Amino acid sequence: MTGFQAAGGGGLHGDYGLLSPVLASPLVAALTGDRAVLGAILAVEAGWAAVLEQHDLAPNGSAAVVAHAADASRYDLGDISRRAQGGGNPVIPLLADLRAQVKALDTANVGAAKAVHTSLTSQDVLDTALMLVARNTVATLLADVKGTTTALARMAEQHADTLCVGRSLTQHSLPFTFGLRAAQWFHGLAAAARGLEALELPVQFGGAAGTLAAGTVLTSGSATDPFALSDALAAQLGLAAAPAPWHTNRLAVTSLGGAVASVVDALGKIAADVLFLSRPEVAEVAEPRAPGRGVSSAMPQKQNPVLAVLVRSAALQAPGLAAQVHLAAATCNDERPDGAWHTEWPALRQLLALALGAAGHIRELAEGLQVFPDGMRRNLDLSGPLLLSEGVSAVVAPLLAVNGTDGSGDGKQQLQAVVDKTLQAPPAEQAATYRRLLREAVPADTLSDAQLEELLDPASYLGQAAEISRRILAAFPDFALS
Repeated sequence: MTGFQAAGGGGLHGDYGLLSPVLASPLVAALTGDRAVLGAILAVEAGWAAVLEQHDLAPNGSAAVVAHAADASRYDLGDISRRAQGGGNPVIPLLADLRAQVKALDTANVGAAKAVHTSLTSQDVLDTALMLVARNTVATLLADVKGTTTALARMAEQHADTLCVGRSLTQHSLPFTFGLRAAQWFHGLAAAARGLEALELPVQFGGAAGTLAAGTVLTSGSATDPFALSDALAAQLGLAAAPAPWHTNRLAVTSLGGAVASVVDALGKIAADVLFLSRPEVAEVAEPRAPGRGVSSAMPQKQNPVLAVLVRSAALQAPGLAAQVHLAAATCNDERPDGAWHTEWPALRQLLALALGAAGHIRELAEGLQVFPDGMRRNLDLSGPLLLSEGVSAVVAPLLAVNGTDGSGDGKQQLQAVVDKTLQAPPAEQAATYRRLLREAVPADTLSDAQLEELLDPASYLGQAAEISRRILAAFPDFALS
């Protein structure tokens, strides 16, 4: 199988990510930049020449000549980009240059130029090329994701019993464990990655209007047909075979865009939590340190959580790019859309670049995250026993006499009154106030001091936290192992 190998060099879209630091990486540029797209287009043309020769539809030896000519370093990206305005896509000017290269390299005069682009159209080549770019990018993206999920699974197991406070609508809610938080991060990312992993990236072959008319003429009188050629090209390039041309049915692209965006969503959730938990007043986690990272231009004492900041920046951009891909699909008119297809390319490519950049950052964050159990316990204790009110009410309310101490006749109302009075006290006094009022409301012969203390132990009200974590990790074993 001859697969497309991404070429390095240059920056994404001709730049280096000066204003997009989340994706400013040689790896991201190599896999999603202009030269990567150019290399993919050339790989499609070279792959097609090989298919034609294999089926005796091109002169012997032509595939080798085209493959030699399909070296991205031979071509001027800037010139091709400028000339692309003439036909509306980069394939047209590149073909002219490729044919010139093939003729110059065809020293044996085998007629290799006859194998270039025969019966294809620009959309066949560009759609297939973007699927190649996506395939290589997704493979690297998933490798980083699995590195992250492995680190999160390890974190979930190590901190299965590490108490922290759960938060709901910005407020303390119930006792929680950091292990469950890590497991939920794992869950979102592993589920999204599994969806991306399951995608098929198909080859495109439809000809000028999606009827395979030129392909039918090409194969007339031969032992093959256009569908066999399409399947052979898919095998040659390492893409999925397509049952029919999909030039106006953009599900292959929208499914890819949606799956990539879902992965970035999951990365964004982790980043958002880390940004909050690493605030000095919270101080439950901290990003791994590295020379020059997290610095401020004006405040030397700062250690900014820049990995999470960059990942969050990607998470804020990805939904709009995915929406653009869907908008292009929804407005794809006729048998070749007039502009919708063109807006799809940069949106999809930028989405892939953001996802790849963010995945690398989140992996480093997860593998080196500093966890501070003492800080978690300190924050848990801010609410003190008041945090256990739900559990106390569930156990104690049925035990209270029909006519409670406040005459309400309703144990649940009595306990709510205790909470209400407690909240009127200054925050620093609420823990002691709640214990005192609760003891007054609940007779010792109804609930002993030892039983009450057990109810007020946050470790006693974790529900199925440990089992939830276990079930999450068990559901995605391939993402939990290194």
